[in-house]
Order: sequence, then structure tokens, then C-alpha cells
Amino acid sequence: MKVVMIGAGYVGLVSGACFAEFGADVTCVDVVEEKITALEAGEMPIYEPGLEQLVAKNVDVGRLRFSTQLDEHVPNADIIFIAVGTPTRRGDGHADLSYVYEAAKNIAECLSGYTVVVNKSTVPVGTARQVSRIISEQNPTAEFSVASNPEFLREGAAISDFMHPDRVVLGVDDERSEQLLRELYRPINLIEAPIVVTNWESAELTKYAANAFLATKISFINEIANLCEAVGADVHSVAKGMGLDGRIGKKFLHPGPGYGGSCFPKDTLALIRIAQENDVPSRIVESVIEVNAAQKARMVKKIRTALGDVSGKVIAVLGLTFKPETDDMRDSPSLSIIPPLLDKGAIIRAHDPQGMAEAKQELPDTVQYVDNIISAVAGADAVVMMTEWNEYRSLDLSELKNQMRGNTFIDLRNIYERNVVEEAGFDYSAVGR
Repeated sequence: MKVVMIGAGYVGLVSGACFAEFGADVTCVDVVEEKITALEAGEMPIYEPGLEQLVAKNVDVGRLRFSTQLDEHVPNADIIFIAVGTPTRRGDGHADLSYVYEAAKNIAECLSGYTVVVNKSTVPVGTARQVSRIISEQNPTAEFSVASNPEFLREGAAISDFMHPDRVVLGVDDERSEQLLRELYRPINLIEAPIVVTNWESAELTKYAANAFLATKISFINEIANLCEAVGADVHSVAKGMGLDGRIGKKFLHPGPGYGGSCFPKDTLALIRIAQENDVPSRIVESVIEVNAAQKARMVKKIRTALGDVSGKVIAVLGLTFKPETDDMRDSPSLSIIPPLLDKGAIIRAHDPQGMAEAKQELPDTVQYVDNIISAVAGADAVVMMTEWNEYRSLDLSELKNQMRGNTFIDLRNIYERNVVEEAGFDYSAVGR
């Protein structure tokens, strides 16, 4: 089966490499020549565990290739995936669909024979219908179907998620496209992953609803964590007691500095916009966004409370990305927490295993970046655990304390137990404990 993936970003590249691993003949097309040149040289535009090796393997066997020439590959494709960016426009929740619609127009001009055009990008309800209209208007004689196949990939675990999905959602409006997509996903039948077949609108809304619900769990446990601090409870015990209820589940009940990344902030805003446009209240999701913003501000207050006047104080920040195992800085809590500290005169010395290059593009120039943990904490007044990278989970706390000038340890991810940190000579502050 011949597959064309339009967009060689996070979703397109991971999906393309995984479809190639399934045995499909895949071409990833992108308009950015530098990206394609780098990919052809084996250089990944993103950090994702295992991706470089998976791409190299399938390039070597001839199942995966890269190109900037859409017209050379679309005519021979069985399935074309649109996997371009849909950023929030103007910050008001509107998803910018200009790249999706431009891709649809370009596809229409090149279609030859029956082809399934699939929205893989996260798009608002009604986008599949619009893509179908655009292709029909641009090429009235084209033989095609449109489908919606939203991705549910977690950064840092994307390949595993693709190969062993909880479910595959197919939004279709005819049997022919359904059968072709089922054939493409046939390898997952071996692990009996559910395939949910529905209409366009339901598939599109499923993606937003799933991410909004997960974001709700995060904001909820963060509010409970704040209450725990006020009443003397331990949020970990509360979360465990909640999560053992099968109706609730333990996942995403981990308190911290708030959610970030490429999906939750954008998708919650987009869901609210979709609800507003259809005159349907979305008060829960609106509150989730408000709680998340307040949680990030609360972390700034927590750091300032622990340190007192932060002016002239050296704060070692461990972790900058929104989660471990990615270099993604989009809406990372560090982007909201570090600048207010700098404004108050703090000196920020930061370390991250993968995210420092991206952080330099997003954070003020006054942030100091170091290549190792010891350099980050040397002479520091405080250490702030911002992202729960594995290499931060088993630090030699006594050595850390010896390298520092102060003794403040602020654990925004609750990686450590209070007694262990305090035995090393630190004043310990966590979230909800």
C-alpha cells in the first residue's frame, strides 16, 4: 500500500515511520527543504526515543523516503494523510486551518484514481467536511473519500503508542475508505486493539474530548493538592485512594506545576471555541484552563515563599521541557514560572537533558544554561525540580547539598520523599504534601 504523509513534523514523521514499519510504502512530504535534507541525512527534527533508529531502519529497506515534491507522489498514493500544524490562532482558541486547507487544495490538483484523504492533524469538528468540499471544488472529477483518523500519541512514548494503541478511531462516510484504512491498520489486529468506526464529526470531537478530560484530571488533582497543603493531608495518599476506584483510574492523578505541551493547552481552548460557536456552555473545560494557569502562578509563589527575597539568589532549575523524554517546550510550566523569578532579580541556572536548545528560543536571555547537574547546583541557594527526567530521580542528595550555598529543595514533581531530602540537610517543599 502506498501512503503519502503531508507534513514531516511530530505526528507526520512518527506516523510515517510506523506505517513503514507495518509494511506500507511511505513518503513523507514537507515544504521545508532544510527539514527534508536533514531527514535524508538521518538527522531528526525532534527528539523522540527510538525514532531515529526506526526511521533509519525503514529508509534502509526502502519503505520510507522524504520529499518536497507533492505532485510526484500523490498520483500513485492509495492513502494520503494530512499531518500539518494546526496552531491556535491569536490565542483565542481558533485553530489555524490554513495549512490543512492548503494541503487539500494541493492534493486535489494531483489526484489520479481512487484515493483516501485522511485528516491526521487535530482539527475542529467540520474540518473533514470542508476538506471534502475543497477537493471537490478544485477537482470535480476526482475519485476520492475523506476520513478522519486522529492521533493519540504521547510525546516520549509515541512509537509504543502507535504500535500498541488503546484504540484507533476512524471517521468515515463510506465503506470503501473504511476497508482501505482497516487494511492499513491490519497489523494491530494481532494485538486486538479496538478500531472505533464512526462518522467524521464524532471522530474529530473524540480527540478534543479525550484531551480535555485528561487535562481535567490534572487540574482536579492540582486543586486537591492545594487543599491537602491547607489541611495537612498528603495528596499522594488521596490520589492513590481515588485511583484504585476502577471508575476513576490512577493515571493523570499526579500533582505538579500544571500541564503544558503541544496538545492540552491548544485542544482545551479549541474545544471551548467549538462549544461557543455551537451555543453550548463548556464551563468545566473553561475552569480547567483557569485552574491550570493559577497552578503555574502558585508555583512561583511557592518558590518565593521558600526562599524569601529571591533577588540575587541563584536558583538551579532541573528540567525545562513540559514532560520528560521530549525536547518540546510548548506551553511548558517553566515558561510561566522562570520569567517572574527573573523579574524579581533571581539568577536562574538551568539544565535539561534535551530541551535547552529549544528553551533558549523561548526564555529570556538572562537564563544561564549548563551541561550537567553539578554545574547547575554549584553555589546555588535553591534547587527547583521542574521536570521529572529519570536522571533527576536518583540524585546523590548529600553531594548536591555539599555543592550548594543554600539548602532549599523545591520539588514541583514530588519525585522525592520528604524524610529522605531532609536527612540530606535540605528544607523541602513539594506539591500537596
